[in-house]
Amino acid sequence: MRIAVMGSGGLGGFFGARLAKGGADVVFVARGAHLAALRSTGLSIESPEESFTLPAVRATDDPATIGPVDLVLFTVKLWDTEAAARAIAPIVGPGTAVVSLQNGVQKDDMLRPILGGAALMGGIAQVSTTIARPGVIAQTGTMQRLVVGEFDGSLSERAERVLAACLAGGIKAEVSTDITREIWEKFVFLVGLSALTCATRATIGPVRENPHTRAMLRGVMDEVVAVGRAHGVAVPHDFAAGRLAFIDTLPGGLVASMFNDLAAGRRLELPWLSGGVVDLGAAVGVPTPLNRAIRDVLVLHAEGRPA
Repeated sequence: MRIAVMGSGGLGGFFGARLAKGGADVVFVARGAHLAALRSTGLSIESPEESFTLPAVRATDDPATIGPVDLVLFTVKLWDTEAAARAIAPIVGPGTAVVSLQNGVQKDDMLRPILGGAALMGGIAQVSTTIARPGVIAQTGTMQRLVVGEFDGSLSERAERVLAACLAGGIKAEVSTDITREIWEKFVFLVGLSALTCATRATIGPVRENPHTRAMLRGVMDEVVAVGRAHGVAVPHDFAAGRLAFIDTLPGGLVASMFNDLAAGRRLELPWLSGGVVDLGAAVGVPTPLNRAIRDVLVLHAEGRPA
């Protein structure tokens, strides 16, 4: 299977490395020092489950040089979506599946006008990773899950091929017949985690233990559930309660990736997380006061600090 990883940071680098380890023909699209390291020393994964090194990988900063592929893992930051989609257009053929593992629920709607609906396959990823240093991806904890599925609910041949490639690489993957619901259910958790860890500048342990921040975490997630249901997505009424129970099982030092971006003064995906909840809620008349407060508290940091 020929695979292009568009955006080979923590997420794309981790899953791309595992796919390559499983025998897929993977090309990594990267830039800067990370690209230079991929070309010179390969790609290493540091993980509490399994660490390994791919001493030689194919890497480029120009997707047009790759040629047609069977699968594109699309993992760029949300503000780069349109430009990156145009960049991969030359490698998307009639049978190519483009799977966005980006955050949020608006990602595929951003891709559809550029790449067409037929190319898109829904997807979510749940793993905590980061670029530890150029050419090295570090995984924190053991949570790892990847779900793909056709938006029409069908069990397609290309979805089965993606699943087979993932399993060969040791990825905990599955195919869903309701990928839109899966995307929204991840969104509930991600918005809660990013909102409260960023707003409080604290890890999830103290957040869930304090009665005030715990109640706010639950309320933020309840708002996401209400917005999703108003948009016709079959998220259970009590889904936020289940996510809160799940959060209680996670390491107390966990933070959202947006927390790391905030701490480093980088640009934030705020407009598509709590900001996205506000916008999507307004479109269907669902009030989202807690997510609006989070957005308004963090908005001055959304563009990052000047270099």
